[in-house]
Amino acid sequence: MDVPKLLEAASLLVPEEIATENDITVTDVWDYLSHDEWEVALDLLEELGNVHPLPVSFWETLATAAEQMQLENSAAWCHWRCYETRNGVIRADLTLRPASESRRKTPFAGAGVLRPMWSIGNRTPTGEPELDIARLWAEFTPTLGPGERSTVRLAPLDPSQWQHLQPGQLITMHEDRTVGGTAVILEVRPPAGTSTA
Repeated sequence: MDVPKLLEAASLLVPEEIATENDITVTDVWDYLSHDEWEVALDLLEELGNVHPLPVSFWETLATAAEQMQLENSAAWCHWRCYETRNGVIRADLTLRPASESRRKTPFAGAGVLRPMWSIGNRTPTGEPELDIARLWAEFTPTLGPGERSTVRLAPLDPSQWQHLQPGQLITMHEDRTVGGTAVILEVRPPAGTSTA
């Protein structure tokens, strides 16, 4: 399927009444599609997907369109949102330790590449702290370096180990056994279509 058809298919999954903060709706997407402004249409669809939970097929379709347009970051973000739709959303306020106090001496790419370990309160059978792995996506930050702070999204390797987290809880990030950063949980949302009741 070519890019315009993919974007059209994704737009059909967006309810007409949904609008962004700037009053962008699916009608605006169709307008850009009619003028072959595919990248703008993709960006608007991503924004609409942030306003209202949409199915995995929406994000999969956008990821395929972004890949065909060779928009690597958009494709990575859409794949990330597929994961969150299936497994839930975990957002936290992360502060990295300064270079003088941690293993990390250089910034890392913020777009879901780093897979650090996290101390989230789980214990081994012998009572030792257990470290759980989760990829990290820094929101609105292309790179994150020692001593810096950012809101991040976490994609756990085993989401079932993270279900106990609550907003306000403090967790620690590790790239080795030492603490590389501390994070305060901001938001925990179950997978789309799952009730919290």
